[in-house]
Amino acid sequence: MKIIIAGAGAVGTHLAKLLAGEQQDIVLIDESAEKLSKLESNFDLLTVEAKPTSLGNLKDAGVGGADLFVAVTPEESRNVLACILAHSLGARKTVARIDNFEYLQPKNREFFRSLGVDALIYPEMLAGKEIADSLRKSWIRQWWEFAGGALVMMGVKVRAGSQLLNIPFMDLKKEEPYHIVAIKRGAETIIPKGSDCIMENDLVYFMAARSSIEYIRRITGKEAYQKIKNVLIMGGSRIAVNAARLMHEDMTVKIIESDRARCEWLTEMLPSDVMVIHGDGRDRDLLISEGIDSAQAFVALTDNAETNILTCVSSRQFGNKKTIAEVENIDFISMAESFDIAGVINKKKLAASTIYQMLLDADVNNVKSLTFADADVAEFVVSEKARVTKSLVKDLDLPKGATIGGLVRKKEGMLVNGNTQILPGDHVVVFCLGSMIKKLEKYF
Repeated sequence: MKIIIAGAGAVGTHLAKLLAGEQQDIVLIDESAEKLSKLESNFDLLTVEAKPTSLGNLKDAGVGGADLFVAVTPEESRNVLACILAHSLGARKTVARIDNFEYLQPKNREFFRSLGVDALIYPEMLAGKEIADSLRKSWIRQWWEFAGGALVMMGVKVRAGSQLLNIPFMDLKKEEPYHIVAIKRGAETIIPKGSDCIMENDLVYFMAARSSIEYIRRITGKEAYQKIKNVLIMGGSRIAVNAARLMHEDMTVKIIESDRARCEWLTEMLPSDVMVIHGDGRDRDLLISEGIDSAQAFVALTDNAETNILTCVSSRQFGNKKTIAEVENIDFISMAESFDIAGVINKKKLAASTIYQMLLDADVNNVKSLTFADADVAEFVVSEKARVTKSLVKDLDLPKGATIGGLVRKKEGMLVNGNTQILPGDHVVVFCLGSMIKKLEKYF
């Protein structure tokens, strides 16, 4: 598959690196020779110094033969125009990064399709939704729904007091209404075997039907966690705006922003019940005066990862149980986890997961890149005569590092064991280490 990515910024670079390891024909174009020079020598891809809105440059880059053209420059208008031009030159599918949530409305999506822009991606909206979902479930670190919520995956930090600690998996009750698909311990992600056990401070990924969520909450010792009603956000970014829009109806939201002009912009963009405060979110006295001691969650969304991590850590002295930090430098994600920050937001991973889903030949409804673990989870819809329907799960010979977490059949979530027979039309959720989803396509 030939994939052309316009824009060697954070999202474009991360996507190019991700795809370069999968024997795809990748071309990355950008006007900055300096940005491109750092990539071509280290990854299996072609870089082209070109202007993404120039017909001549796009022709020279081979856009006419592209299976997918992705425009992820920092400028929305250039991305849309680049996709229109790429479509006119013969690119089979185009994706544009945008920063206007109104464009995502169904009637506007159809308008853009008529121009030749097949899909729109708004990373800041994805990040805002991730934050809102996380804060609505205060005891859960990470949360994903599959097949409309019939099956869920939860990442839960297991502390002292959990009923699951130090018990080998082979000794757990066989009829438990969940499947533990992975354990993140330190820098290692483990797909557990019978002899493995859960240890204190492990991040455990549970797969279960929605009806079993409260049971998992009880056995992991999370019953004391309260519903979050007050949220304090440091940094008035577009992510903050999108998160506040999603949360303000059931939470009290305050945003602290150091730039006065930005505060005025926030006031115009946000619902009237979201309070915007001009000040430095690192100022202890300001935080106290704005009620940080009564806030159940603190979210740091400045453009500096180190600041976000450290302010989340320091906010704990005020009793905040839930902290979320935006960390765009992937190298710092492990640092954030080591400081026990509950949630990490990374636009690159969120955007790349969404775009990656478009590359798969199988019918894939949902792909998530796990922020803390070097792993992905995908929801496959099983086709007629698919390989997974030919034998029981225990005989499928899945690649090492992959495990089936569960399936949804006729809108009902079901756990999977070795004797499960997968049927055409099932929605199957697969957890896999590294970038392995493309290899799993042939099974579905």
